[in-house]
Amino acid sequence: MRILSILACAIVFVGCGSSRLSQSTEKVSQENIKESVYYLASDELEGRNTSTEGNRLAAKYLSDKLKDYGVKPFFSSYNDTLATIDDSWNVVGVIEGTDAELAKEYVVLGAHYDHIGLAKEGEDKVANGANDNASGTAILLELSRHIALAKENKRSVIIAFFTAEEIGLVGAKHLANRMKDEQVNVVSMLNFEMLGLKMNRDYAAYLTGFDHSTLAGKINEYAKSSLVGRLEKAVEYNLFKRSDNYPFYEVFSIPAQTFSSFDFENYEYYHHVKDEADQMDYEFMTDFTTRVLPVVKKVVNAPEGEIRMN
Repeated sequence: MRILSILACAIVFVGCGSSRLSQSTEKVSQENIKESVYYLASDELEGRNTSTEGNRLAAKYLSDKLKDYGVKPFFSSYNDTLATIDDSWNVVGVIEGTDAELAKEYVVLGAHYDHIGLAKEGEDKVANGANDNASGTAILLELSRHIALAKENKRSVIIAFFTAEEIGLVGAKHLANRMKDEQVNVVSMLNFEMLGLKMNRDYAAYLTGFDHSTLAGKINEYAKSSLVGRLEKAVEYNLFKRSDNYPFYEVFSIPAQTFSSFDFENYEYYHHVKDEADQMDYEFMTDFTTRVLPVVKKVVNAPEGEIRMN
């Protein structure tokens, strides 16, 4: 998150000579989430800075996972290469909608996978970016697995992993403008950012731009609990404009907002070499993913006009 610039458990049924995963009993996998964070935040990837080998290794990991989960490339390949930056690309997949008409509408689920790379001084030079944003990336991967498995989405769902967020939301701006140019009918966008740790609050995550649309109220209605809240610090620092949701709001004038649980009090290693995978709370991440999954499905399938700007 650009803040300082102002922030399987699988159950198998066997029958008729074949096996399949049960759509109703497949659980969110803490193992999957942890594996993704540990790989993306490993020293091998050297902080995933844009246009580096570590960034490209992360992109390959994400495209391989989408392929494994049955999420098709949205373009001719998963790689959405940036026009203004060499050797860096968004990773973009699509889960096609099941309704003949609503499938022409697209809900974008996004998270940025890049980070700031190597520190200039110190013995530990790798700014691993576990919370920022291997956490949101891992959660989105697990959500994509379940949505693709269930095949219940009436609207089409775009899974977008953005590069170059840390240098000005460049990846998200590129994709939003490309989709606009190609007349993709994007109706809403949910972004996942810095979700590795629990807050000491009566809601699990805050939603940036809380009052901009009906989304926050509908999320809590769908969840039948206080899943999201309004964080005053998010308003103070105008975080609505500082993550990858914002280009989609600007370009499409749609509800486009970010989930986050970094509240300026629960983690001291923002853009720091100690933002490591072993610092993350995987029980919280698994619980949040479990709670947000049915909510995301309901957002995707919401009646026309239910998710709208205020």
